[in-house]
Amino acid sequence: MNDELLIKFLLNETTAEESRTVQSWISANAENRKYFQQFERIWNESTSLAESSNVDEEQAWQNFKQRVNEKQANIPLVKKINPPKFWLRIAAAFAICFGAWLVYEQFGGQYTNLESQDLVLAQELPDGSSLVLNKNTHISYAKNFKTNRRVEIEQGEVFFNVAHDRSHPFVIEINNVKVEVVGTSFNIKKLKKGVEVIVETGIVKVTEKNKEAGKAQIELRLIKGESVLLGNDEELAAKKQTEDELYNYYRTQLFIANNTPLDRLVAILSEAYGTKISLNGSLKNERISTTLPFKYALEKNLDIICETLDLKMQRNQNEIVLSKK
Repeated sequence: MNDELLIKFLLNETTAEESRTVQSWISANAENRKYFQQFERIWNESTSLAESSNVDEEQAWQNFKQRVNEKQANIPLVKKINPPKFWLRIAAAFAICFGAWLVYEQFGGQYTNLESQDLVLAQELPDGSSLVLNKNTHISYAKNFKTNRRVEIEQGEVFFNVAHDRSHPFVIEINNVKVEVVGTSFNIKKLKKGVEVIVETGIVKVTEKNKEAGKAQIELRLIKGESVLLGNDEELAAKKQTEDELYNYYRTQLFIANNTPLDRLVAILSEAYGTKISLNGSLKNERISTTLPFKYALEKNLDIICETLDLKMQRNQNEIVLSKK
């Protein structure tokens, strides 16, 4: 692995095999992910400056690498080699590197980390936007946030209520997905196989940069009541109507089911309580209407479900199984 291949990856210039190599390296351990996230952050912030930079490209590359090396002195994860000669077709890529160095110099690569750990966390950002982090969520945002409204989600789920500021769009980055808004409210969640965005108010622009060579970028505009799942190879990236309010249980402290498929409710309960719950037989086709308080113990809420649908509950080691009586 080397810096040049990472930049080739960020420019969508890699072959399918090279993309798999980079993705495997990123997912190998937490330190690799941290290095890549910081590397990508510098790269992304350079975009606006790169267009107007007229510099010596070779020197710009050396300056960029020097600055990255200084900031990453304690993370010697990436092999440093000679300047790239084998793949860059245009000098603009070097201008981007120079822009990255300028931005890093200007803003110091300074981001504020925010982690919710075992508690739901409500927070107000410097621009007046508010957010709620679900448990075990980790994000970071630029320290000069009033003028650089950029947020990165490293893991977890966040509800955003974004303050209106047309001159400074609000940008959220998570995996290969970028979300841009001016003033709106929406929920965004990092899943094992993708990113889910659910809009409550306003308009949200969602973009997914495909890392595989030859595949087009996906861009969607979502309005109130619409949602999308991106980055899941098993599903088509198409917006759809949000069918329930279960996604916001960590804000409302209620599980609200309104003719909701039982397997959907059970999946949310499993996530919220950290316990595996399974359905036996044909129960996936059952639907339920009920409201369950999050403050109740899991067993109490499952008792309510069993009473409503005439089911029984059994424990099987670390799993709870619901089945018909």
